[in-house]
Amino acid sequence: MKHLLLSILGCCALLASAQQVDVVKHQRLLQGVEGPAYYPVLDQTGTKLLFASGAEYGLKLYDMSNDVVTRISNERCAGIDAGFDSDGNVIFIGQSINENNLIYRTGYRYDVKRAATDVVLEAQHGAVNREMGSRGVAIHGPRKSYASAQNIGTAVNVQGSNLIITVNGKQRSCSPVESYAGYLWPSLSPDGTKVLFYAAGAGAFVTDLNGKVLARLGNYEMPCWYNNDYVVAQNATDDGHQFTSSQIMLLKADGSFRHELTKPTSMSMQPTSAAGKIVYTSIDGLLYLMEISIND
Repeated sequence: MKHLLLSILGCCALLASAQQVDVVKHQRLLQGVEGPAYYPVLDQTGTKLLFASGAEYGLKLYDMSNDVVTRISNERCAGIDAGFDSDGNVIFIGQSINENNLIYRTGYRYDVKRAATDVVLEAQHGAVNREMGSRGVAIHGPRKSYASAQNIGTAVNVQGSNLIITVNGKQRSCSPVESYAGYLWPSLSPDGTKVLFYAAGAGAFVTDLNGKVLARLGNYEMPCWYNNDYVVAQNATDDGHQFTSSQIMLLKADGSFRHELTKPTSMSMQPTSAAGKIVYTSIDGLLYLMEISIND
């Protein structure tokens, strides 16, 4: 009887502590205005949205405050790895192919106030990637790099199966999870104390700034921070040729809780989140905005 009572009390405590998640807003964005849109990225205020558009994945900026869409670049793949710097301007990487079919990548900065684009990193052949920091952003190439500030603060980047974490100007490299196919989608928590990333074949993980694993969240792709305690990610399946299902999930950053925000049949993917907003796209390139409430 004593063991039964303890079991019942434990179940009651578990139920009492369960999170309640409600969708308080869910709407289609840019309906009838834009064609297919992919790789959405919100700025810190949740009022501006970058997305890839067109056959070559050019880059557009949607200002939700005045409902205006601006085309930033038609350059190939400019919308695939774009982001905002600490001043709210847009950093992106464009691609071009020369006569020998070699791919060259150029780093750009779009000044929102001037509505003008400047080259910040000349074209280079080889891998060029963006690094987000708490005070700025950097673009790293095989020969040259660019930084929006002398000190971009606490930052995280990936090179193969290595996390490159910078704290107080000191850079450390670590491999907290085995992954022969490498790491993807690294990001800092809003308070700059934790790192989120995806290890191919292993799933999404949270570490501290020393690379110590704090939580394994599961095999969820394209994870991003909702706030310091929660993560939004894509849960997709495929048959080896095409997606068979895809949904948006809310995950607690300590791995203790998960919740479906969309159904697997919705084919929803590529989430981004900021300032309490979640934006995602569908397999057909339809953009949606969602706002939720979480009662712990």
